[in-house]
Amino acid sequence: MNVFKSHFRYNKSQRSGILFLVIIIVSLQLFFFLSDFSSKETTTLTNSDFEAFNSEIDSLNSVELENTKLKIYSFNPNYITDFKGYQLGMSVEEIDRLHKFRKEGKFINSIKQFQDVTQVSDSLINNISPYFKFPDWVNLKKDNLKSKEQVYSKKVIAKQDINTATNQDFEKIKGVGEKLANRIVNYRTKLQGFSENNQIFEVWYLDKEVANRILEVYEVKNLPIIQKININQATFKQVLAIPYIDYELTKRIFNYKNEVIEIQTIEELKKIDGFPLEKFNRIALYLEAK
Repeated sequence: MNVFKSHFRYNKSQRSGILFLVIIIVSLQLFFFLSDFSSKETTTLTNSDFEAFNSEIDSLNSVELENTKLKIYSFNPNYITDFKGYQLGMSVEEIDRLHKFRKEGKFINSIKQFQDVTQVSDSLINNISPYFKFPDWVNLKKDNLKSKEQVYSKKVIAKQDINTATNQDFEKIKGVGEKLANRIVNYRTKLQGFSENNQIFEVWYLDKEVANRILEVYEVKNLPIIQKININQATFKQVLAIPYIDYELTKRIFNYKNEVIEIQTIEELKKIDGFPLEKFNRIALYLEAK
């Protein structure tokens, strides 16, 4: 007796069903294989479409370029600081000429006069002159100019000496509070007085914009009397207390002094290895060699 039946034996009905299923599968395969499902529609781009696309790209590039440009606001060219001049593209010599002109108590009243004083190039003056903003009296008629100049001169004379300004005076400047005013006065005391206007930028945590506002009201009118010390007789502690000199530089100064026995001139300090030459003029205010 055959207990196990073969799995490959089908009756007539089953064979018919399998044949019908195979016919369906083959028919579907032929249908998908022979049919064309690709779209016959095509998209044609005209020259005007390309021009519109390129125009849109150029517009976006222009916006991006405009956003990356340095924004310059109107300003009085008489009060250009070192930092402002650098931003405008002026050289160190051109900025120095302007500052020298202003220290003489003179004022620039026209674009031409600005170029004559600073000797900037035509291209630079063309770029920055649209942002010049002179006082209103500059543009008045000649018959009213003299009286307006007198008014303006009185305002200039009212500018105070930064070395005599009090805490309360500094607090009147926008952006200067009680703590910041104390830091300015304390640093001025440490320096024995400001010798140059730009020393105000050395005050800790004083924003450049606020420092510029201070210099619009105050300036060094009278140089302070600084008590100098003899480098050959000074102690290590005395030299270390001098502004602009740290512990490491003090050690180098004393090592050099031990090597040469006696320093003849302060200029010799420049020979010290690692001496900060950019600070020499500041340090020389407090030292002498007799």
